[in-house]
Amino acid sequence: MAAVATRTPTRRFRRGLTTVVALAVGVTLPLVAVAPAQAAADPRLATRLTSVMSDYRVQRATSGAAVVDARSGELLYGRYAGRAVIPASNTKVMTAVAALHTLGPGYRFHTDVLRRGSVVGGVLQGQLYLKGYGDPTAGQDDYASLARQVRAAGITSVTGRLVADASFFDAQTYNPGWSTSYADSYYAAEISGLTVAPNADYDTGTVWVNYRPGTQGKPARITTTPAAAAAYLRFSNKTTTSARGTSTTFAAHRSYGADTISLTGRVPVGRAVGSALITVHRPELYAAAVFRAELGKVGVRVAGTSVAGTVPATKRVRLARDTSMTLSSLLVPFLKLSNNMHAETLTKTMGTLTGQRGSWSGGLAATRAYLSGLGVPLAGVSLTDGSGLTRRNRLTPLALATTLQKVRSEPWFGAFYAALPVAGDPRRMVGGTMRYRLTGTRAAGNAHAKTGSLTGVTSLSGYVTGADGRLYAYAMISNYTGSSPRPLENSLVVTLAGWRR
Repeated sequence: MAAVATRTPTRRFRRGLTTVVALAVGVTLPLVAVAPAQAAADPRLATRLTSVMSDYRVQRATSGAAVVDARSGELLYGRYAGRAVIPASNTKVMTAVAALHTLGPGYRFHTDVLRRGSVVGGVLQGQLYLKGYGDPTAGQDDYASLARQVRAAGITSVTGRLVADASFFDAQTYNPGWSTSYADSYYAAEISGLTVAPNADYDTGTVWVNYRPGTQGKPARITTTPAAAAAYLRFSNKTTTSARGTSTTFAAHRSYGADTISLTGRVPVGRAVGSALITVHRPELYAAAVFRAELGKVGVRVAGTSVAGTVPATKRVRLARDTSMTLSSLLVPFLKLSNNMHAETLTKTMGTLTGQRGSWSGGLAATRAYLSGLGVPLAGVSLTDGSGLTRRNRLTPLALATTLQKVRSEPWFGAFYAALPVAGDPRRMVGGTMRYRLTGTRAAGNAHAKTGSLTGVTSLSGYVTGADGRLYAYAMISNYTGSSPRPLENSLVVTLAGWRR
């Protein structure tokens, strides 16, 4: 049973955000191992880093690192830099830069409402279509905007059904490399062309399940955010309202491919409202439920049920459109918070726009093509997803460090750099996953880096400026059992930050 994270819903991000985030994608080529301590453009630095990497936690792990001069591209230090291992969320670096190249920093997602039938006296004769184009930021406010536009078009009722069209992406919504035990976890939602994000982090494809005590001995009271989700979701509520002063043991669980969310545990009398964020099955029907509720609020009644389907290609008229923030802005929550669903949405969108409808294979091929064109060494690199949630991915430190060095010449580099988490900055949307790392060191406020973590995997890659002004691009990836080599990632970055030639 996968644990469900509990968080407090936060205020919605504004669409005016203007910085960037990073994702990752991959390639498949033969494995090539590169020996330790290759290159010595700065022999003293190489010696110092070799000393750092002599720590037993590195020696006992399958651990590699690469450091390059970010301006010249010279390899300054390499320890098994070409050995491909599981990278975790450092995969997102590759996805982010490929998406910026393939889609462009100004790319926007959108969601449309269409009709085919005629409108007579405010009555639409036929179906109303809600068509998604992959927007991972679409929330209740966006569906409310679409509903208002439908009403402004003169429609007050619909004789047919509400058809939810998610066909911008293919039908494979759960990556084959992901464990099915993740299926209810907020970080592993189904990837759909039509979906809902219930919070300011844009955890798309999830819903807040809110609980509070009922009458002692009876089930806890359950609501959802957004409220309209309750019309679509099914709950098996086996919770109990327990005596005042007892502990809260509430848990929410949904099995892979299941519609029903099981609720168990105790909620004590006198407890305030708590919340759990959990994924939904078939996000397009979740979106339809939210949109239907917003239509009702503005006086538009849909007589038929909500169904999944596709809009016919001919004789269709657009009634409404909602448009997302730019890709540059989306990169902020994506990279700062390491949002898996953003990575996969961008991967599938690249697949669609390069001719393979919303597929992981198509999107990863686009990533590979971009990296290859940059001249990134791809020997041993193989990716199954865009986020790094799968353990099937393989990346090399050399591929990561080289990518980071080469993209500095891209016109969108400033947006990418700004979206990387900043070491030691406590602001959540600045420091992100690095906000509690490297505090009180030369690297704080200096290092911009992407973290990565799975059980037995830790990784870090990014940029840091040395004491003499030289900019470094670095990557370290470790697969381990026993003690984590993560403290040595910090040591590597601090060494670079304080280095003077």
